[in-house]
Amino acid sequence: MNPNNLMEFLQTGFRVGVGATTSLLESLQDEQKREENLADLQLEFNELTQKLAKKGEMTEREARNFVDTIFNQPGATPSESTPETSANPPDSPSSSTRKEPEIQQEIEDLTAQVAALRAELERLSANDADT
Repeated sequence: MNPNNLMEFLQTGFRVGVGATTSLLESLQDEQKREENLADLQLEFNELTQKLAKKGEMTEREARNFVDTIFNQPGATPSESTPETSANPPDSPSSSTRKEPEIQQEIEDLTAQVAALRAELERLSANDADT
């Protein structure tokens, strides 16, 4: 199996799972959506997975936008955006004593680690494709 196809397969599987979860939550919250989702179960398997993958992709995009919006709010600190941080002890890393530059640096470090992991994965995929 081609590693690129494997990654696409895993990503589609993830999105189908997110889409199915979203559909389930919609069904529990809205009777009209429940009827629509039950009707969708009559679709062929490929159609249903494509529809759930699209819904999962939209949900993923909305979640990313939400997180980006939270992190891009000017002057917002973790204690302002999440009420749970007040329950943390003062010595914990996620307490309100952390400064925004520290958080920004941590995000940049994590982004660099993700980029390094992605590069390593691509290198391994290329090695597997060569063999």
